[in-house]
Parts: sequence; structure tokens; C-alpha cells
Amino acid sequence: MSSRFVAGMRPEDAVACCERINREGIAVTLDALGESVTTEAEARASAEVYHRLLDAIAAGGLKANVSVKLSQMGMDFDPALAEKIVGELVEHASGVDSFVRIDMEGSAYTEATIVITERLQARGRVGTVLQAYLFRTEADVERLLRQGIRIRLCKGAYKEPPEIAFPLKEDVDGNYIKLAERVVTSGVFCGLATHDEAIVEHVLRFVREHGVPKEAFEFQMLYGIQRDLQRRLVKQGFGVRVYVPFGPEWYPYFMRRLAERPANVLFLLKNLLR
Repeated sequence: MSSRFVAGMRPEDAVACCERINREGIAVTLDALGESVTTEAEARASAEVYHRLLDAIAAGGLKANVSVKLSQMGMDFDPALAEKIVGELVEHASGVDSFVRIDMEGSAYTEATIVITERLQARGRVGTVLQAYLFRTEADVERLLRQGIRIRLCKGAYKEPPEIAFPLKEDVDGNYIKLAERVVTSGVFCGLATHDEAIVEHVLRFVREHGVPKEAFEFQMLYGIQRDLQRRLVKQGFGVRVYVPFGPEWYPYFMRRLAERPANVLFLLKNLLR
């Protein structure tokens, strides 16, 4: 089952997957799985994988960028080290016409992730992720847009308490739609990360009615999820980017995601069966 949603074990597997997806007219963001490293050596080893990916993207002329997690770069034991390592990746990406997306993790990381993204913007091409289920996200959207920082807007995959996050799906969906309308009309190129067909259809109607150019934003989806929808959007002339995870850490990655939100189990099984 995992091979449907994870590109493989090695960077070479991810690059080959990227080449296949690019041939369908779909862009990629590559994610070397791994979180919560405990030593500088582990953090730098994780970063080296990304440097190799950036070189491969440049060498192959691939339509791709990379997504990194701060906890994978040492954030839990040395925030300054994590910022330094990611800063080096941002400079590398900017030098080869690519881009670094700093992934958002649980709410304990939200403010630090945003602050580091803001500081690194001066060093190159970098953006981050905001999660629509958090109450604070509307203010964070405005904060980043004012600085011209690119956002990937998602609903949110971590289990969060009702004191800081919308507990009901309909409220999360409503907030997502409101924020999606804001970012696609902002003039800052952003990504809408959703597999919800009702929300996608709402966005399509909204951009038609408001004359939003198709190149003003892109849809983003996970590898192996809603593949027919991805292809349909490409045929309609919209940009689509697929988030491609890979690496030996795939098993703890899956187990952690499934344990945090049991709804993720049903989500993956429905897409596997589809």
C-alpha cells in the first residue's frame, strides 16, 4: 500500500518519480521523510539529501522544488542550527532556480516556523505552509502576504486542541475557502493544498467570476491522491504540484500521521480503493 503514496527509498527514486510526473505537465515538491532528529550529524545528513536533490533538479531541468521540516534540521535541540542549515538550502535553491518550502508541523512550531521563514526570505526563494484549522491562520496569512511570502494553504493534519483550532470539519472548510479566496487574489503566488473536490470546484467558480488568472496560483496534492482530479485540472490549464515523499522513514511517517488523526486512515484507504 505504501508504494502508492511514497515514491521510494532513495533520492534517485524520487527524481525518477518527478520525471514521470513532469511528463504529465505536473510540477513536484520533493520531501525526504524524517522528523525530530537529535544530533547535528543527523540534521546535516538530512540536509545533504536535499542538496543532492537540488543539484538533480537543476541537472535534469525538472519542474520541482523541495519541502523541508525544521525538526528534521535540528529545531528541537538547536533552533539556530536549524535556521542555518535551512538558510544554506535556500541559498542553494535560489542559485539553481528552485525554491524551498518550509513545511509546517504541529502548533508548537507555528510561530517559530513563520519567523524563520521571514528571516530567510532575504537570503533567497523560500515560503512556508499555513493550516486553515488554526484560529490564528487568518492573521498569519495577512502577515506573510504583506511581505510577499509564498504560502501553501492546507487544512491541517495534526491533532490540535479546540482552544486553538476549529474542531468541526465544516468550520475548517469554511475558513479554508475564505483564506483561499484571499490568497488567489493577493498578487502573491500561492498553493492551494486540498483534495476536497467541493472546495476545488468552489475555487474554480470563484476565479472565473473574479477574473483571477490561472497562473496566479496552483493546486497542490499528495502523491497518489486524487490523480484523476490532478490531470483534469492540468487539462483545464491550471497549475498542479504534487507533494512527493520518499525515504526509509516512510513507516514512522505513516504511523504517526495515522495515529494523530484516525480520519487519515479512511482518507488513504478511500484513495487506494479509488
